[in-house]
Amino acid sequence: MITVTKPWLPDRKKLDFYIDKIYSSGHITNDGPLLKLLEERLQKHLGVKNLILVNNGTTALQVAYEALELKGEIITTPFSFIATSSSIVWQGKKAVFADISSDTLNIDPHQIKKKINKNTSAIVPVHCFGNPVDVTAVKEISENHNLKTIYDASHAFGIKNSDGSSILNSGDISTLSFHATKLFHTIEGGAIITSDDELAQKIRIMIRCGISGKDSVQYLGTNAKMNEFSAAMGLCILEDIETILQKRKRIWELYVEGLKGIVTFQLWSSCYENNYAYVPVIFSSNDNLLSAEKALSLENIFPRRYFYPSLDTLDFLSTSQVCENSRDIASRIMCLPIYPGLSEQNVKRTIDIIHSSILEERQRSSA
Repeated sequence: MITVTKPWLPDRKKLDFYIDKIYSSGHITNDGPLLKLLEERLQKHLGVKNLILVNNGTTALQVAYEALELKGEIITTPFSFIATSSSIVWQGKKAVFADISSDTLNIDPHQIKKKINKNTSAIVPVHCFGNPVDVTAVKEISENHNLKTIYDASHAFGIKNSDGSSILNSGDISTLSFHATKLFHTIEGGAIITSDDELAQKIRIMIRCGISGKDSVQYLGTNAKMNEFSAAMGLCILEDIETILQKRKRIWELYVEGLKGIVTFQLWSSCYENNYAYVPVIFSSNDNLLSAEKALSLENIFPRRYFYPSLDTLDFLSTSQVCENSRDIASRIMCLPIYPGLSEQNVKRTIDIIHSSILEERQRSSA
């Protein structure tokens, strides 16, 4: 069975090396030595100032909202994983959707402006599939309206600007997910990134239930700490990251070459390199997508419809916005399998099946 992704598992000897350190120290959680080491190495690798590890990417967003003391309405994208918006509502704020650009699949800055009112406190853009948002435009909007900006950068691990600086330094806070399905993972985990030292210190206290020092409770907090076993996995994965990237890049290039002219690919800014975290392809119609999905499943190949449905269609998010671009793209987009270990033969087989399914759908339509 070929799934849309498969977690990278490091060499057991490498993992055992770090696990032996846990057994030797007896330190399992609460700011352990492996967690500190992983934070240091990630900060250096990513080129960021303050990186705070947490237990998952959703918690990272929730803590970010509370640390910045957000109120009222938060503008975000309807084309994302549910956690981007549900975390806003879960924290007692209102998610307001601004539509996306149909080519980049990112939130449209012009649509953000239309949604701002006296109740707006922040903007939460998503670097969709790792493709960076127009951070310059978002910065201008946030400064003009005195809004906070939190980037959901779950897909943007390792993405750099043309000058070599990290995209993760944008906004007040950027968050990452280190779930097992991600390019870099810690089994479960996430991170909060900020250039503000004072804010970083506040967040470090908040993720330990707000406790500062031995007995002092300084902030309303939560338990969002990462444990040592997750940190051990992260240290191993980070050592393998270049190998992971090279293998994914080759698969991504095969898809682009094989499906050119058959499907549409996300428009990626020339200012940024791809991190090959996903292979999103856009079909000409929902019928073509469903035909391809069915044909692939018959061959035990299982892509995923990221992101479906468009979040502005979900009643429990209490939104009245209709985001036509997001709804249209959500009905026609699918992410194809990509992970180290996926053979070129199976990539080419996936391509051939998509070709055949689209041809058959066209013949049915013209009959």
